[in-house]
Amino acid sequence: MLKLRHTLFSVFFFAIVFGNAQAFETMSNNIDSVVYDAIKDQAFPGCVVYISKDDSILFMRSYGHHTYDSLRRVAVNDIYDLASITKVVGGTLAMMKLYDDGKYNLDDRIGDYIDKIGKVGKVTFREVLTHQAGLYPWIPYYEEVKRKNGKFKSKTISSNLDDDYSYQLSDSLYLHSGFYEKIKKMIRKSDVAREKKYRYSGLFFYLIPELVESLTDTLYQEYLETNFYHQVGAKTLMFNPLDKFSLHQIAPTEIDTFFRMEPIHGKVHDEGAIMMKGVSGNAGLFSNAEDLASIFQMLLDEGKIDSLQLLSPQTIQLFTTTQYPNNDNRRGLGFDKPLLQYDSIASSVAQSASFKSYGHSGYTGTLAWADPESDLIFIFLTNRVYPSRTFRALYQRNVRPTIHQFIYDYLKDIETQENDPVENTK
Repeated sequence: MLKLRHTLFSVFFFAIVFGNAQAFETMSNNIDSVVYDAIKDQAFPGCVVYISKDDSILFMRSYGHHTYDSLRRVAVNDIYDLASITKVVGGTLAMMKLYDDGKYNLDDRIGDYIDKIGKVGKVTFREVLTHQAGLYPWIPYYEEVKRKNGKFKSKTISSNLDDDYSYQLSDSLYLHSGFYEKIKKMIRKSDVAREKKYRYSGLFFYLIPELVESLTDTLYQEYLETNFYHQVGAKTLMFNPLDKFSLHQIAPTEIDTFFRMEPIHGKVHDEGAIMMKGVSGNAGLFSNAEDLASIFQMLLDEGKIDSLQLLSPQTIQLFTTTQYPNNDNRRGLGFDKPLLQYDSIASSVAQSASFKSYGHSGYTGTLAWADPESDLIFIFLTNRVYPSRTFRALYQRNVRPTIHQFIYDYLKDIETQENDPVENTK
């Protein structure tokens, strides 16, 4: 059977097959209304909403503009900074493949695989992937590199380009080639809580590229591209997108007023990832909606793409399952999960999302979520941090869970009409 995932025709085909044009129109109008109101309220300047069902596109629509000056309209294939969605389609994917290949055990200590990380090395892979290890949430690397007089410490950042400071952070800042060792030193010196309870932390995900390289003799970026991105045909899913794409295809993020002191456009928004030259397991990936969805469809298809088995079904099941529910921790291994007790204010996803569903949100306002029970994928790409991260109307208006719920309501309407002979005669 021909798969329609990569054709806009499937948007209309899906509605026709289910004989439910009215319900589809209601869902579409509801989504339009929520998004347009959010843009008006400056929750974000624009966005892309992508929905697929049973490996076919149900809905894919762009809204608004790249910025509030309305100079460039958003297109459905525009590229966005995924922020922490990188944790699942970057770092976690790599960890899943390494696990499949028997390179480590989940209850091994990470210090047995990565040196020079001190007491952080005593926690296990299972603990760090579920944010159960007690690691410090984050480190402001851009502040740690400064002396009290405001000048940068040696071998960190310089205002001059030379052989040692060759990676450009901004128009006037250049990163030292060996800065990763400084990141490891800061992680080594960071706090580790004695009590093992849920505390969200991105620190381990900065170490994943080194782990991949040490276990496979392959660069982290190459490892992901070879084993996943190329296999699913995801051409825009990449780090440092300016290496391949022009600025006009990429939505800008924040106007930085405290570190890089310039608009961030085409370079990763996350301050830690930019100081890893744009490549980390914590943040750094960019993508359009369809390419991002292709990774989640591979996961829903139990690791298969055509005749290739990229991941085992057992590994996908393990990583997308809650590990510490008795410790009030909803997380899978790398993947976020629905709240153990639904809270309409705190949740990023619909109340109707099944407990088997999984995904991740991103600081830039993005969300990617898959539900195996309904073979449903929901992608929301935006740049809510433009022009400033202080813009929080996206959360205050519950934009993402509201749209997500509209999808489940639509599917419920379809099921009701299919099972109601009276409805089917209307």
